[in-house]
Amino acid sequence: MARVIAFVPDLLFGSNVLGALSAAGHDVSLVSDGDGLERSLEGAQVLVVDLTADVEDRLELVAPVLRRPELRTLAFFSHVEADVKAAAVASGFDQVVPRSRMARAGADLVAGLLVG
Repeated sequence: MARVIAFVPDLLFGSNVLGALSAAGHDVSLVSDGDGLERSLEGAQVLVVDLTADVEDRLELVAPVLRRPELRTLAFFSHVEADVKAAAVASGFDQVVPRSRMARAGADLVAGLLVG
């Protein structure tokens, strides 16, 4: 399937994302900081970013990555923070969804990015 980088500092939710995407056949690297992100980008096709905390810092870290045409991007946020969704959309993510949708349908969301 795809090489996916999951920038999810929350270890518990990160392992859920890793498990769901791996079960769907993706090669997933879970990273928790900017250094890990930089080291893992080679050959990646999809980047998944957790925007449930430290939003401004994460958006700043991924800004250069969002300009890569070969990389599809997906962000998820807390459903009560409409401003975070707006900031992610303005930053250029291909898709922005609530965390609950990521938990429920993460593998389908990634598959949809690869098709579209």
